[in-house]
Amino acid sequence: MLVSDVSGRELAHDQSVGLQLHLEKVLGSSPERVFAAFTDADELRQWWGPEAFTVPHLQFDVVEGASYRITMQPPDTDAFHLGGTFRVVEPPGRLVFTFAWEEPDPDDQETLVVLCFQSADEGTNLVLDQQPFKTEQRWQLHHDGWTDTVERLARFLD
Repeated sequence: MLVSDVSGRELAHDQSVGLQLHLEKVLGSSPERVFAAFTDADELRQWWGPEAFTVPHLQFDVVEGASYRITMQPPDTDAFHLGGTFRVVEPPGRLVFTFAWEEPDPDDQETLVVLCFQSADEGTNLVLDQQPFKTEQRWQLHHDGWTDTVERLARFLD
C-alpha cells in the first residue's frame, strides 16, 4: 500500500522549504530491476503517468547533468510536458532529478524528486520524496499522480 509519511495523509511542512511529499511502496522486484524501469526510456514509456496516460514523446538519457523532457497525454485533454535535470544517478540505489511543468500553473515551482530503491525481503522498498510545493492543491496533484504512477509501475513489474 502506498502511504504518505508515518502519520497518514498529513502534509509535512517546513516553512523554509514548503510542502513535502513522501511516498513508499514495496515492489516485488529487485532494486536493480526497479531502477532499470525508471531509467530505461523504452520501459518508462510503458508505465509512466497516471492511469490511462500515455507518453508520446520522450527525451531521456539518465546521466548526471543531463536534461529530460516527457510529454504526457491524458485520455481526454491536450498533452502537457514536464522536464528537468538528473542530479544524482547511483544505480541501483538512488535517482535524484528536478521536476518542472513546462506549462506551469501559477502555483507551480521546480521541485526536487529523490527516489531510493532499498532492498526488502519482498523485493524493493521504493521511497519517493519530492519538495517543495507552494500549495496543498499542487501537493495533492503530485500525491495523486505519483500514487497512480507507482501503481502502474507495480503492475508493469509483475
